[in-house]
Amino acid sequence: MKIGAVLIDIDGVLYVGDRPVDGAGEALRELDRRGIPYRFVSNTTRRSRRSVTGRLESLGYAVPEPWVITAPVAAAAHLREGGRTRCFLLTTPDARTDFEVAGITAVEEGADAVVVADAADDLSYGRLNRAFRLLVEGADLVALEKDRYWMGTDGLMLSAGPFVAALEYAAGKEAELIGKPSSAFFLRALRDIGAGPRDAAMVGDDIVTDIGGARACGMKGILVRTGKYREETVRRSGIEPDLVIDSLADLPEYI
Repeated sequence: MKIGAVLIDIDGVLYVGDRPVDGAGEALRELDRRGIPYRFVSNTTRRSRRSVTGRLESLGYAVPEPWVITAPVAAAAHLREGGRTRCFLLTTPDARTDFEVAGITAVEEGADAVVVADAADDLSYGRLNRAFRLLVEGADLVALEKDRYWMGTDGLMLSAGPFVAALEYAAGKEAELIGKPSSAFFLRALRDIGAGPRDAAMVGDDIVTDIGGARACGMKGILVRTGKYREETVRRSGIEPDLVIDSLADLPEYI
């Protein structure tokens, strides 16, 4: 498979829970040796980009911070570009820092947009209801991701998708999706390395957001059998990956 650039998911691909995937670091070094550019793209919305980079470093990955492109970073830039700078942020305090750096002000009233992420323990009925009322008052609904679940240290964890769906249903509004599988998200990452979708591949563990999104964008989709991979989920999806490999460690063998 001829590939000129690679986008790589983080959670479930570089690590699962608190353990790095065996051989993944060597696979990245092999891409470096071959001169194949890559970036890390993630729907992880609990952590700021700095925290994501710090965690990767703690697991043995030497990753420049600008190479990590997360949904909060992309959303903050997108909101700023559109002049929506007053936002109700249904996020963790750590993820909120990416918005503050971009000049987005967190507000409780008069919001231009309600931004929904995986807010973890900061998610409550009160916060969801505040978001609902702002949407009814006219705020836009922006979803950093709509994943159903992810693989945590002790098993599957609810992601932001179910809560985005609840707000969509209650407010009668469709969310504007920023993270994967949004084509704009993939294209933003590819622009960072000067590559087009026809020359690139996405490596991920989610058949819908990683592989389906990448293929819809014109990229090749390479599915790994780590993280949230479930054979039955892949079969039900109706999405055909270009390649299925055991883990990121096997990638250099096929490109």
